[in-house]
Amino acid sequence: MDLLQLRGQLDEVDAKLVRLFEERMQICEQVAEFKKETGRKVYDQAREQEKIRAVRAQATNPFNEKCVEELFMQMMSMSRKLQYGKLAETRERKLPFIAVDELDPTAYVVFQGAEGSYSQAATEAYFGKDAKTTNVDTFRDAMLALEEGTAAFAVLPIENSTAGIVSEIYDLLAEFEHFIVGEQMIRIEHCLLGVEGTTEESIRTVYSHPQSLMQCEHFLRQHPAWEQISMKNNAFAARKVAEEKNTAQAAIAGAHAAEAYGLQILKRGVNQAGNNTTRFIVISNQKIFLRNAKKISLCFELPHESGSLYHILSHFIYNDLNMTKIESRPIEGRTWEYRFFLDFDGNLADAAVRNALCGLREETRNLRILGNY
Repeated sequence: MDLLQLRGQLDEVDAKLVRLFEERMQICEQVAEFKKETGRKVYDQAREQEKIRAVRAQATNPFNEKCVEELFMQMMSMSRKLQYGKLAETRERKLPFIAVDELDPTAYVVFQGAEGSYSQAATEAYFGKDAKTTNVDTFRDAMLALEEGTAAFAVLPIENSTAGIVSEIYDLLAEFEHFIVGEQMIRIEHCLLGVEGTTEESIRTVYSHPQSLMQCEHFLRQHPAWEQISMKNNAFAARKVAEEKNTAQAAIAGAHAAEAYGLQILKRGVNQAGNNTTRFIVISNQKIFLRNAKKISLCFELPHESGSLYHILSHFIYNDLNMTKIESRPIEGRTWEYRFFLDFDGNLADAAVRNALCGLREETRNLRILGNY
């Protein structure tokens, strides 16, 4: 046979497969109706595993066994998605969050760090310079302020365009029952700051946040004799230098920190990346979201099995949802197991989002919607 004849035979077989597939999906619709009436869950893992074993046994060689397994896993995944959609059409689903038109402009906002920090700049950029603000020393303190009700919102850094994620924030989001309600981007321009009379030649010690020191590595490499000391926050570093009035000390922080503590800017833009930007998130202890929110963050756990993440991500493809970010963090006390954090475009009121969440709830462990913003 020539290639054209072989392709013709494949076309005939494929046409049969399409008809059989559509017949299978029609039966799946009936299964969805039955499960709706009886209150059964869509995802039946034991039944699917039994089915996989049965179809593998019908294959004639080891290679086909593996291919048949993958084919039927995909078909069962598509069946579940069809069933989730059918159930969503007939079942009134309450939104897990309350939609609001705006965040309370009179509420207290907490940020981590001292006056003059980038966190303060992000807070003022989002809430305005007249916002009622208070500051704390640590990220955990900010989360506790929300938990205790001494603040309604917290503004915390979660990611930098050059240094990557702030892993502690991800861990705190998993630990506390708080929710992301907004985000703010702040362009980072680190400056070398000192008291009057300080010069680059007089400096012996430089203070800053460890990520800022890393972001300024190229500049600091030109001064190998300088001792680099990490601080919890850039503004803390600026305040220390201002209070100790020592020309042998300098801080790396923003220009607003220089203004807050009366320091001189010895050199601007000492960070190597000109497009250095930090993303801050606005967190609330209330389950709310703005009606025009366009991004959703969530976290979940998965069994430590081959293909588990692959199959979960198919829910976003099936519902035409654009996933913008995925991160993983180790789960405390469970060696080599991870919690996944995921961002995607959408609003909790969207049908496609609700269909995807329906499937994720059944097929993941400990799913939490972290916010819609």
